Amino acid sequence: MIKQILGRLPRKHSKSTEHHESGGTSAPATSTTSNKSGNLSNVSPPSTMGLNDVNRYPEVENLNLNGSSSVSRYEALPGFRDVPSAEKQNLFVKKLNLCCVVFDFTDPTKNVKEKEIKRQTLLELVDYVTSANGKFTEVVMQELTKMLSVNLCRTATCQPRESKVLEAFDVEDDEPMMDPAWTHLQIVYELLLRFVASPETDAKLAKRYIDHSFVLRLLDLFDSEDPREREYLKTILHRVYGKFMVHRPYIRKAINNIFYRFIFETEKHSGIAELLEILGSIINGFALPLKEEHKLFLVRALIPLHKPKCIAMYHQQLSYCITQFLEKDCKLADTVIRGLVKYWPITNSSKEVLFLGELEEVLEATQLPEFQRCMVPLFRQLARSMSSSHFQVAERTLFLWNNDHIETLIKQNRGVILPIIFPALERNARNHWNQSVQNLTLNVRKLFSDLDPELFEECLIKFQEEEAGENEIKARREAIWKRLDEIAASKATSYEPVLVHRSMISRTSSS
Repeated sequence: MIKQILGRLPRKHSKSTEHHESGGTSAPATSTTSNKSGNLSNVSPPSTMGLNDVNRYPEVENLNLNGSSSVSRYEALPGFRDVPSAEKQNLFVKKLNLCCVVFDFTDPTKNVKEKEIKRQTLLELVDYVTSANGKFTEVVMQELTKMLSVNLCRTATCQPRESKVLEAFDVEDDEPMMDPAWTHLQIVYELLLRFVASPETDAKLAKRYIDHSFVLRLLDLFDSEDPREREYLKTILHRVYGKFMVHRPYIRKAINNIFYRFIFETEKHSGIAELLEILGSIINGFALPLKEEHKLFLVRALIPLHKPKCIAMYHQQLSYCITQFLEKDCKLADTVIRGLVKYWPITNSSKEVLFLGELEEVLEATQLPEFQRCMVPLFRQLARSMSSSHFQVAERTLFLWNNDHIETLIKQNRGVILPIIFPALERNARNHWNQSVQNLTLNVRKLFSDLDPELFEECLIKFQEEEAGENEIKARREAIWKRLDEIAASKATSYEPVLVHRSMISRTSSS
């Protein structure tokens, strides 16, 4: 009778019992559960700070998912509909701790049941945050950010591209690398997005946990090869920038540092386009007049971003940021145009076509005073571009005259511009191999001829004089080489070196 009564009393688990249940291995509750086969990592024990009835739900500890025959204790928790309203927050924290277990997705056959339990739990957490009707407490924020950090701030599972591969990376042709854990990561990102955007998230309280360190780790994730992840990060960082005003200067500075390292050190980063897209929206919200800090950002970060070889991956977003600055302050056009000329490509034709397209957008926002300050170096470069043997470069340069605003600026300053580009126009009209380029050149030539016949005639006479001078120099040089050949031939019978006196060359040159 006494034994029966004692048998009904709850027993206190001994260390040996825990040792037996955990499959013969014991670990302290504060340690991270290890997995010899790589199935589990970063398992954190549930926090009990400020929680009531902690033992009401099964705990996530002493998991044995290493392929042994022992039964796993990773079990689903009750649904939020199955508990009273007063206990939902405690259950929410328990579910957060359950999701702190990170599974190995490189082998899809491992822990299939546990992965599905975690996925369903993450979906429940998203629904809870979305439908929350009360402010999130500090305990919830602490546990939520802990779970987010464990799942998101991970070691990259995708192999990084080699630098040589990146240089030739084609966004349209090359297949992006997908993260095998995306079935979980997507829901984790959605949870973070819903939490940041929720009206129940108090920014003053949440900034203690979504702090500079957390933001910096988010920015590090932009280098992910998976475009789906970068798209989520772009949306989340933009929401963080809008909600946490205290973090705005830090976010801009951190993005600057990413750009500096990309431009001057590595030239290798997957998320430059997404970061520029965020900055485009940020620049659009800059107050006028622009602060000196923002102008320095344009000069030190955005303009040098034209330097890397892989500019095609982010040029559209970069061009948008540049034009946003010009819409804010048109006086910056001179700085931008000179920056484009500084980083103008020499041998990369496809990159040069991108520059010409961006230049047209910049010139559309340029006023006469700024245009006059930079037109000489600009049209020296355009003269070289319109003489390019690559027909797309020459054609794109001549298309600038189809823009009414640019044509007006050129007409108003034809006295300076025409003498610079006239030799290129003449050579194109005579010798360029592409018929389309020749026709466009003749149209531009006729435009100047009809606009100012006297100036056109002066430029033509000067060009003919320079051409005659060049022909004379060429003939003189050929005569010198011919004379040297004759001298060498007359002394070819001996094996002695032929020495030509300087006076002999000068006599030949003068004759």
